[in-house]
Amino acid sequence: MDFTQQLQACVEQANQALSRFIAPLPFQNTPVVETMQYGALLGGKRLRPFLVYATGQMFGVSLSTLDAPAAAVECIHAYSLMHDDLPAMDDDDLRRGLPTCHVKFGEANAILAGDALQTLAFSIISDAPMPEVSDRDRIAMISELAQASGIAGMCGGQALDLEAEGHQVELDALERIHRHKTGALIRAAVRLGALSAGDKGRECLAILDKYAESIGLAFQVQDDILDVVGDTATLGKTSGC
Repeated sequence: MDFTQQLQACVEQANQALSRFIAPLPFQNTPVVETMQYGALLGGKRLRPFLVYATGQMFGVSLSTLDAPAAAVECIHAYSLMHDDLPAMDDDDLRRGLPTCHVKFGEANAILAGDALQTLAFSIISDAPMPEVSDRDRIAMISELAQASGIAGMCGGQALDLEAEGHQVELDALERIHRHKTGALIRAAVRLGALSAGDKGRECLAILDKYAESIGLAFQVQDDILDVVGDTATLGKTSGC
């Protein structure tokens, strides 16, 4: 199986896991749950779930165990996109070639659905069957996700990014934005996969951190370049935003 096939298999595995965790939620067929499904399941590279699966499988962890952290990290990513697209932040009308959540379902539903996906991520990690994962490692996974998605990670990076709008940014400041806004959750995805393996994974966290930080920076740099040179049809979102 080549890399493209592996990535596609990961997309399918992650989508099935996300659907499975969203399906039992209350208020099915209401706008807020429909917004959750729309934002989480329609398109996307699934890079973060891929990193969970790839890292965990490297240590011999089963796909069924990795479904929970993979779905959880994608819930956080999806919620962040819903909120980033809002008029108060990036004010984007397109995401993945489709209307953004607030355009299709209204701002209130986009906010509530994002909030619900964020809390769902932690419910998945705390409650989903993961027989290969100890309680100690489950708690560590919750902590990793909280740190990566909060003010010390993704939210802090988005705040720095908003503050920098309209200003020339020095390279070190730009790297700081990237490390927090994008890199923190990518690093968490790799660490979740490693923590799923227990002590074997913990022993490699320092090395895996360097790997994840390099991927996160490269990914965001490429995304920024495409945002300048790409067009709306290619990007699936409004170029230059």
